Amino acid sequence: MTATSLKSTNLFRPIKVGSATLQNRISHLPTTRNRAYEDHSATDLQLRYYEDRSSSPGTLLVTEATLISKNQGLYPNVPGIWNKDHVNSWKKVNDAVHKKGGFIAVQLWALGRVGVPSLLKAEGLPLTSSSALYESEKSKEAAEAAGNPVRALTEEEIKDLIYNQYTNAAKNAIEAGFDFLEIHGANGYLVEQFINPSSNTRTDKYGGSIENRARFVLELIDHLISVVGADKLAIRLSPFNTFQGMLAEDEAVHPIATFGYIVSELQRRANEGKELAYINVVDGRFNPDGTESALDNKFIDQIWKGIILRGGNYTYDDKNNWANVAKDVDQDDRTLIGFGRHFIANPDLVSRLENGHELNAYDRSTFYGHDNNGYNTYPFYGSSEVVDAEAESKVVPKSLA
Repeated sequence: MTATSLKSTNLFRPIKVGSATLQNRISHLPTTRNRAYEDHSATDLQLRYYEDRSSSPGTLLVTEATLISKNQGLYPNVPGIWNKDHVNSWKKVNDAVHKKGGFIAVQLWALGRVGVPSLLKAEGLPLTSSSALYESEKSKEAAEAAGNPVRALTEEEIKDLIYNQYTNAAKNAIEAGFDFLEIHGANGYLVEQFINPSSNTRTDKYGGSIENRARFVLELIDHLISVVGADKLAIRLSPFNTFQGMLAEDEAVHPIATFGYIVSELQRRANEGKELAYINVVDGRFNPDGTESALDNKFIDQIWKGIILRGGNYTYDDKNNWANVAKDVDQDDRTLIGFGRHFIANPDLVSRLENGHELNAYDRSTFYGHDNNGYNTYPFYGSSEVVDAEAESKVVPKSLA
C-alpha cells in the first residue's frame, strides 16, 4: 500500500538547529541496540547503521545512549565515550555520516541506580543514585546478591560527575566529531533520578524542593555550556515517565510544576544568549502493563521558544496520511519529528516519507541482539536482496578502535 507523501509539508523544509542547517525535519531518535564492542567502543556494524540512515543529506541522527564513564554505567555491548578508543571509533562513524551530508548527536548517558550492580562490583565500583532507593524489589535483590547495594552520591561525587566525568565525555564527543551533545535526562536514568521526588529524598541542596531537585541538571547544563557552547548542547526530557520506577503523577508535586520550572530555566538562559540547540521531548509512555499511551506535553511548547524534537507518538500514526506528523510539523515551525522503530526498520526512512513509499515492518525481537540480524538487514526501498537471517546472526560487531 502506498502512503501519502509528506513532500508538501514543513517536514522537507530546511531548519536551523544550533549552528547547523538541517535539510529536513526528520530525526533519528536515540535507540539502544547493543551492537557496540565489549570494551564499549563503536563497531563496524554501527558505522554501517548510521551511514545508511544518512542516505538523505541534511538529516539529524541521535545515537543510542552512550555511557559517560564506568562509574555511571556498565551495561554489556553499549557504547561509551570516556576514553581514546571510544573517541577514535566514534570518529569513524561520524566521518561516514558527515561524508553523506548528515548531522549526528551523541546522547550522554549516566545510569545511576539502574546500572548492573554485578558489573560495577567486578570493576570495584559502587552502585549509586540520587538517594539510596531502588527501582524495584527485583533490582534490590540483584544489588544485594552482588554485594553492591545502592547508595546516595555524596556532594563531592556529584561535583566529580559534573566537572570531571561529564566534562571528559563532552570533550571526547567534540574530538570525535559529534555535531551535538544530548544529555539523557529521561526514562528513569540518573538525571531524572535527581529530578523526580519518587527517587530523590535528599535533604541537602540537591533534594527536597523543585529548585533543589533541578539543581543537578541545571548545574550540569551550565557547566557543559561553558565547555562546548549552548548551540551544541541539547537535553532529552520525559515529564510523564513511569518507566524504571518513576512516578509521574505525584499528588504532591505534579510533573508540570517540576518540568515547567526546568524548561523555564532553560528559556531564561536562552534569553541571555545561551539557547540550547533543542529539547528532545518524549511524547509517548510505556505503561506498567506493557501498553503505550500518547502524552500531551504542550506546556513545554508554551514555555520553550526554541527547537523541539518530538517523538513517541508517531509509531502508530495512520501510514495512509501521517496526520499527526503533518499536523505537528506544520502548526509549529520549530518542530523536529523523531522516529525510533520506523528508522530502525527503514534506513531510507526520509526518502520513503518524502515519496509516500511503503515502510518495512520492524521486528521487535531483534532490537537488542548482539549480531547483525535485525540491525543492518532491513532493505532500502526497491531492493530485491534476500536476507539470510541465520547467516546474519553469525555476523558479530568488530571494534573500530
